[in-house]
Amino acid sequence: MADLGFDGKVAIITGAGGGLGRSHALELARRGALIVVNDLGGSKDGTGSGTTAAQAVVDEIKAAGGEAVANYDSVATPDGGKAIVQSALDAFGKIDIVINNAGILRDTSFKNMTAEQLEPVLDVHLKGAFYVTQPAWEHMRDQGYGRIVNTSSGAGIFGNFGQTNYGAAKMGLVGLTRVLAIEGAKYNIKANAIAPVAKTRMTEELLGPLADKLEPELVTPVVAFLVHEDCPVTGEVYTVGGGRVARVFIGVTQGIVEGDLTAEAVRDHFDEIRSEDGYVVPASLNEEMMLALKSLA
Repeated sequence: MADLGFDGKVAIITGAGGGLGRSHALELARRGALIVVNDLGGSKDGTGSGTTAAQAVVDEIKAAGGEAVANYDSVATPDGGKAIVQSALDAFGKIDIVINNAGILRDTSFKNMTAEQLEPVLDVHLKGAFYVTQPAWEHMRDQGYGRIVNTSSGAGIFGNFGQTNYGAAKMGLVGLTRVLAIEGAKYNIKANAIAPVAKTRMTEELLGPLADKLEPELVTPVVAFLVHEDCPVTGEVYTVGGGRVARVFIGVTQGIVEGDLTAEAVRDHFDEIRSEDGYVVPASLNEEMMLALKSLA
């Protein structure tokens, strides 16, 4: 089968000055995409700024024969998101792909979490994906084509100590992805999410001896497929790291139906309520509601 090419496609990649974003940018550029390399250039906790990181990736892409421009705006504000999208329009005239990858960490236990640790993480991860995607969405709708990948995390989907801020933002991105998939369907806009495990400046201290097996380049192939025009799915989540790829999904058990439900009935049937036998995976709220109504009929 033919290689997956991106000739003429324009991709915005946030947080692309290093780690996963840099890997995505280099690979899509190698395959022919025109890249907007966005990176604020701050530290891993979101403080500071600079132009060096994004420009270095642009220079790498150009040295390899590709095309790219740098953008240094913050994803964490509506104006920043609009400016990032405008960079793509000014340089290349359109937008086909958005990869929301920018992120920061401000970890601490829930007991010690402050507003100063909570709000910037939500702003960058969750609101940042919203602020970049929404202005791009208008152009994707008009052209009848778009591909979006949001970067979630197992910390949000499954939970992780000390990351209530990060986990809440990352699970929020799953919800955002699901809604974008539904609203984008009739415009040929597909939205999916990844939950990566990779060695980056944000994670290298946490991964220990496994770090060397978790290079960002082993995550990028999944992203490249999900943002390609041949991608067959939308609204899905994939965990990926070290060459392993698997789908993560939210299922609903068969449960029980009690016309006169009581707390005691819940207690007495709790194992049945929790049983995973015969679970289903709804594609939308409507499907889940239909399942509930069918059970009640």
